[in-house]
Amino acid sequence: MADPAQGVLQRSVENDAIQKTGRRRWRPQWTARMALIPAMTITIVCFYGFIIWTFVISLTRSRLLPVYKFTGFDQYVRLFANERWWTSMQNLAIHGFLFIGGCMVFGYLLAILIDRRVKAEGMYRTIFMLPLSMSFIVTGVIWQWVMNPGLGLQEAVRALGWDSFEFNWIVRPDRAIYTLAIAGIWQQVGLCMALFLAGLRNIDPNIWKASRVDGIPVWRVYLHIITPMLRTVFFTVFILMSAIVMKAFDLVVALTGGGPGFSSDLPARFVVDHILNRQELGLGAAGAFVLLCTVIAVISPYIYFELKKERGGRGH
Repeated sequence: MADPAQGVLQRSVENDAIQKTGRRRWRPQWTARMALIPAMTITIVCFYGFIIWTFVISLTRSRLLPVYKFTGFDQYVRLFANERWWTSMQNLAIHGFLFIGGCMVFGYLLAILIDRRVKAEGMYRTIFMLPLSMSFIVTGVIWQWVMNPGLGLQEAVRALGWDSFEFNWIVRPDRAIYTLAIAGIWQQVGLCMALFLAGLRNIDPNIWKASRVDGIPVWRVYLHIITPMLRTVFFTVFILMSAIVMKAFDLVVALTGGGPGFSSDLPARFVVDHILNRQELGLGAAGAFVLLCTVIAVISPYIYFELKKERGGRGH
């Protein structure tokens, strides 16, 4: 017959062991949470806090300095009546479509070419990634020289004997916005190529073996099999390039200055110009908040459907 005291002692030991194990499990979790507190505090204060502050300032008549005399949505009425604002928003749509689309298409094509195990692969990757090491200011200055009608590509081609050649987009109001896309794609296509190449190198080699056995052309494998498998990579590239488009400022300043006139102006430059140069803090804050709402409205549906597909794929 078992001793009751011994059973009680054994259960006490087991409970102590369980409590100690639980404490050991919780200790690393609380340590990790404590380590995240500074980063979370900075994010909440510097990101969400300043979003709220920007919205509050947009409801005031602030000019050079913040003045907390609220005027309702007067600044938004002024903003939507400003022709320059609508020009910059139209330019944002054109620049965003060309820049994001160009980076994704050319980046993917370059990744495919390198994925075919070309000779001197490291050299090509270095060449394509080199523009990424430059800032947008440097990129803008370089392409300003290239596109200058009197010094750049146009003058060089004409010096070779083609006197009728023209490449003066940078001084044409109807073409200047396209020069921003060209310079931006040149700088960022290397990053897109690297991301796509990383995705391609993670594809199961058995897919290629099976396609060769079935006699499927290489281009059809990439188009119908590989590309759908890289949906998450396309999603990542889209988000990164969209962020660059929305905050584009330094490239505009260095390459076109927003001109001729305001033909290549973008919302980020509109906001900075009104806050710093025109002493229109309230109007600039209203533009910044509308730009944020535009970003959320454009990107949120894409993020929702991509995450929904990802969850659906995991469910199956």
